[in-house]
Amino acid sequence: MALLLKDSPDLVLKSGRPKRRRKAAVTEASERTLVSPLTLQHPGGRLLYWLVFVLLLVSTLSTLGPLYWVFSGALKPTLELFETPPTFWPMHPIWSNYIQAWNVLQLPLYFMNTLILAGGAVFLQLLVSATAAYALSKLRVAGKGIIQFAFFSTLMVPPIVYLVPQFVNISELPLINVSLFNSWSGVWLPEAASAFNILLLKSFFDGIPAELTDAALLDGANAWQMFMQIILPLSRPVLAVVTIFTVIASWKDFLWPLLVLADSNLQPLTVALYHLSGVNSNLPFIIWLLDLLLPVFRQFSCS
Repeated sequence: MALLLKDSPDLVLKSGRPKRRRKAAVTEASERTLVSPLTLQHPGGRLLYWLVFVLLLVSTLSTLGPLYWVFSGALKPTLELFETPPTFWPMHPIWSNYIQAWNVLQLPLYFMNTLILAGGAVFLQLLVSATAAYALSKLRVAGKGIIQFAFFSTLMVPPIVYLVPQFVNISELPLINVSLFNSWSGVWLPEAASAFNILLLKSFFDGIPAELTDAALLDGANAWQMFMQIILPLSRPVLAVVTIFTVIASWKDFLWPLLVLADSNLQPLTVALYHLSGVNSNLPFIIWLLDLLLPVFRQFSCS
């Protein structure tokens, strides 16, 4: 065996190549950091590393400051909220503020309304934007370039400009003469399509190989089957991004639901807090706390 290896140096070289390649891959992966291992061998490099680490740690902890201030403020009485200098922790925490705000302000109702509005916006957004992006990307649509240019043009118009025309259309829909005022449909309809999301989805659909759709077309699949069985399963990452954008936009939307929803039982949390802030002025911080924490936790869970 030793003689065979001695007489066959090529065999030794070939057997050693995978090990060298794995070692080179590990070394290359270890060097893909903010501070390279070679820099860390010097005192100045290690000092730079720990300075960056401390800076990032302080920046991360500073983002928790507003959350703590809202949490501690929710436990204070009204007089202590306006003391100067402010207290870091309430002298007499009132834990019942949470229960009082939850029951008196009907927060479960407004939370549910907000979730329903966000869920409907996500459903319509994915339905309309995904199908429009699929048509522009994979189907032969007449005037595709003109349509895409029109989408780009709408991105240059401020959203506030659409406010009056949208309100007129919601008050009485053209052709069918139906009013969507004071209904969730009036909030969902303007959120059903977004030029930015359509262009985002189209750019992702363009990266899907055309060979997949061509093979499905040869197998007898129609356009809807290709969309449901090929395009959507491969587009889960971008669909998740669109969902996050839509939920955040729907959650923080205030002006449009304020104009459309006059019934307090249909209003989302942002509009309800605006109307209730004057009636229950003793509980401002606890309301802001509950309005703030849910989207923050949801964003962390999605990431």
